Amino acid sequence: MQEFIMEQERSKLTRTNSRTAAVLSALAMGLGQLYNRQYMKGVILLAVHALALYTFIFRLPHAVWGLVTLGETETQLKKVGRLYKQVMGDHSVFLMIEGLVTVFVALIFIWIYVMNIKDSYRTGKMREQGEVPNTFKETVSFVLSYRFPYLILAVPLAGVFFFTIMPIVFMILIAFTNYTATHTPPKNLLDWTGFEAFRELFRIKEWSRTFYSVTLWTIVWALLATLTGYFGGFAVALLVQQKRIRFKSFWRTLFILPYAIPMFVSMLILQNMFNGQFGPVNQYLELFGIGKIPWLSDPTWAKVTLIIANFWVSFPVSMLMIIGIMSTIPQDMYEAADIDGASAFQKTRLITFPCVMYSMAPLVIMSFVGNMNNFNVIYLLTNGNPINGDFQYAGDTDILITWLFKLSMENGQYNFASVIGIIIFILLSAFAIWNVRRTKAFKEDTSS
Repeated sequence: MQEFIMEQERSKLTRTNSRTAAVLSALAMGLGQLYNRQYMKGVILLAVHALALYTFIFRLPHAVWGLVTLGETETQLKKVGRLYKQVMGDHSVFLMIEGLVTVFVALIFIWIYVMNIKDSYRTGKMREQGEVPNTFKETVSFVLSYRFPYLILAVPLAGVFFFTIMPIVFMILIAFTNYTATHTPPKNLLDWTGFEAFRELFRIKEWSRTFYSVTLWTIVWALLATLTGYFGGFAVALLVQQKRIRFKSFWRTLFILPYAIPMFVSMLILQNMFNGQFGPVNQYLELFGIGKIPWLSDPTWAKVTLIIANFWVSFPVSMLMIIGIMSTIPQDMYEAADIDGASAFQKTRLITFPCVMYSMAPLVIMSFVGNMNNFNVIYLLTNGNPINGDFQYAGDTDILITWLFKLSMENGQYNFASVIGIIIFILLSAFAIWNVRRTKAFKEDTSS
C-alpha cells in the first residue's frame, strides 16, 4: 500500500514537472528546455526570445504606426540662412514595406513561440513515461536523417513567403491608397482611400468602358491563342508522325526553331514583316493583286496579327509534347481499329485525340492562364496599339497585364494598376483551381 502511495506521488510530481516546463516556456522561450535539461536547445531558443523581444518592443510599434498612418511628416523646404534646404519627411512606401516585413517576422516569432511551448510540454511527457529526452546532437542527427526534406524546403518556403506573398500583400495595400504620379512619396504622403479606386474603375464611364473592353479582349485572346497553339501543334505532330513521312528527326528539328529563337527577336522580325507600308508581307500580296492590309494599324487586323504571331511561337512546344504522348499510345489499339475497318479520321478522333487530351488537359489549362498574362507578344508586337481615344491609357490590343504595365510604369496610376492586378489574380486563380480540380489527369481515381 505504501509503494502504491509513493507511486501516485511520483506520478503527480512528474505531471507537475511537465506543466512547469510548459509554463516556463510560455514565460520565455528556452526556459522549459533548460528545465528539461536540453541545454543547447534552450540557449538557442533564449537567443531567439531576445531577438523576438527586440522586435516586439522596438520594431513592431513603429511598423504598426507606419502601416496605419503611412507617415505624418511631409518633405519640406526650410530656409537656412539665404538658402533653402530640403528636409526629408516620412516615405510612405518605405514605411509600408518595413511594416509588412516586421509584421511577417513577428508572425514567424509567434509560430516559434507556440512550437516552443509544445516541444517543452512533449518533452515533459516523455520524462513522465520514464523516457530520456534526446540530446541536442541526437536531435540534429534525427532532423538530418528523417526531416531533411522539410529542412531543405524551409529555404524556398521562406523565399516564397518574403518574395511572393509579401509583394502580393503590398500590391493589395497600394490599391487602397491614393498613390499616383501626382501624389508620389517622398514629396507627398500617401493616404488610405478605402475602395475609392475600385468604385471609380466601375462607376466612371471612361474607366469602366476601358476595363470591360480590355477584359473581354483578354479572354478572347487567351482562348484563341491557346486553341491555335494546341491544335496547330496537334496537326503538325500528326503529320510528322505519319508512317510515310521520311526524315522525322529533321522535321521535328525544323519546326522547333521558332521556339528556340528568343521571343523578342521573333516579335521584332514579325513586326517588320507585317509593317503596313514597307513590310514584305504586303509587298508579296501586291504581287498577287491584293491591296495592302493594315496589319498593325487597324484594330481587327492587329488582333489577327497577334493570333498569327502567337501561333508561330507556341505550336512547337505543343507539337513536341504531343509527339511524346503519341509514342506512348499502345499500337494494339490502332491494329484493333484497322481490323474493325476504322478510317484514319476515326482513329484520330477516337484514339489519338482522347489519349493526348487526357495528358495535355492540365497543360492546356495552364497555357490558357499563361496566355491571359502573355505580356511579351502583345507588348513587343503592337505595344497595345492602335490607340483608342475612348480608352483610359489603353489601346485596342491591350490585355489586362499590358494595361497594368502602362498604368504603373508609363502613367503612374499605381493604385488603379494594383486594382487591375487584384482582379487578374482573382480571375486566374479561380479559373485555374476550378479547372484543375475538374481535370481527371490530376485525380488518382480515374474511374470517378
